[in-house]
Amino acid sequence: MLMFVEQALNGLQYSALLFLLSAGLTLVFGIMNVINLTHGSFYMVGAFCAAAAAAATGSFIAAIAAAIVGAGIYGLLVERLVVRHLYRRDHLDQVLATLGLVLFTNELVTVVFGRSPPFMDIPPALTGSVQVLPGLSYPVMRLAFIAAGIAVAVGLWALISRTRVGMLVRAGADDREMVDALGVDVRRLYMLVFALGAVLCGFAGVMSAPLLAVQIGMGERILITAFVVIVIGGVGSVRGALIGSLVIGMTDAFGRAYIPSLLSLLMPPQLSDPLASSLISASAYILMALVLLFRPLGLAARA
Repeated sequence: MLMFVEQALNGLQYSALLFLLSAGLTLVFGIMNVINLTHGSFYMVGAFCAAAAAAATGSFIAAIAAAIVGAGIYGLLVERLVVRHLYRRDHLDQVLATLGLVLFTNELVTVVFGRSPPFMDIPPALTGSVQVLPGLSYPVMRLAFIAAGIAVAVGLWALISRTRVGMLVRAGADDREMVDALGVDVRRLYMLVFALGAVLCGFAGVMSAPLLAVQIGMGERILITAFVVIVIGGVGSVRGALIGSLVIGMTDAFGRAYIPSLLSLLMPPQLSDPLASSLISASAYILMALVLLFRPLGLAARA
């Protein structure tokens, strides 16, 4: 029971990271119809800005501000200088252009922050563990990550469901041409959505920096998983991004905990160990294939 609860918490923490990344990605893809491979680079920029600010000031609040501002400004520059010219181009052009931006961003971060990966300590207020159940202690930083993910999910729900900006975002996801015809400044809406996605990535970067290695290219691998999340949840749906994040996060956590032990009961270790590793790595893609087979539009309707 304790192991089950611990893995559930691990799954929630990973789901929070995936949601912070995939929420902005699904808005950009669903509304702007742009495949933006640079999205993972905003996550990296946020982590590096956070680590630099924490080293200079010793303040986690300053690190959060630096990550959000740094990723947001860089996102605006990318949208203004590059992505804006790709709206009416096909997806191949978008992939090639944003892939070039990924390589450029990696080199830019190396020039600005140096080649030595920075290290960011867990802030003093979030160090240690708390007892969530008798006999089970869990790190405070990871619980804070889960709480941050919940807060962002509630905030995005309020923004999209209860504000005029959210109404335009939902309308743009359904019919971009009609929104443009009604006199809405679609370019400004696109810029706002793109900047929001970059800010969410920056926030994911600062929350991940004390737990994961901050290094060049850290956004590329997690970006692939974020794309899997939005395919499972449904392109253009923030609710779908939340559902997909939970599905992938929980599958990864419980798979790592139980698949090796289950396979070890059925076959010798020399066979079960590599098979378990392969199944865990492929679990997200297996789920995506099953969802596409039975629910081609995703688990949640576009919203």
